[in-house]
Amino acid sequence: MTDCIFCKIINGDIPSYTVYEDDVVKAFLDISQSTPGHTLVVPKKHVKDMFEYDEDLAAAVFSRIPKIARAIKKSNPAIKGMNIVNNNGEVAYQSVFHSHIHLIPRYTTEDGFKMIFTDNGDKYDEAKYKEIQEAIIKQLEDEQ
Repeated sequence: MTDCIFCKIINGDIPSYTVYEDDVVKAFLDISQSTPGHTLVVPKKHVKDMFEYDEDLAAAVFSRIPKIARAIKKSNPAIKGMNIVNNNGEVAYQSVFHSHIHLIPRYTTEDGFKMIFTDNGDKYDEAKYKEIQEAIIKQLEDEQ
């Protein structure tokens, strides 16, 4: 895709701080550095988001994540954990519409990165959980 910033990085048209590259993915430091070592893992094939992955691409991309994550963690003894995040769609905070996975090293609970999950469990009863469960299962069956 000609106007995609990540495609331009993959093609070498825009410089990046690449930490890993092979025939399937390119991993490079996120320019924002939410925490030191914040890395993006990007499939070289242009796909907008997770919904455009097929099984082969998903297997190839995600099989590389642990290796890159371990290297980041080992690169700095101060790293205590890591958030691995993938946003899909504008409403989910995706800002670049070429799929990418954030590897965000965590140093302390005060390192500036936050994720907040709201507990809405009190708004659901057995029937509502079953309704959601059955709708998802039906879609999985329809994909087979």
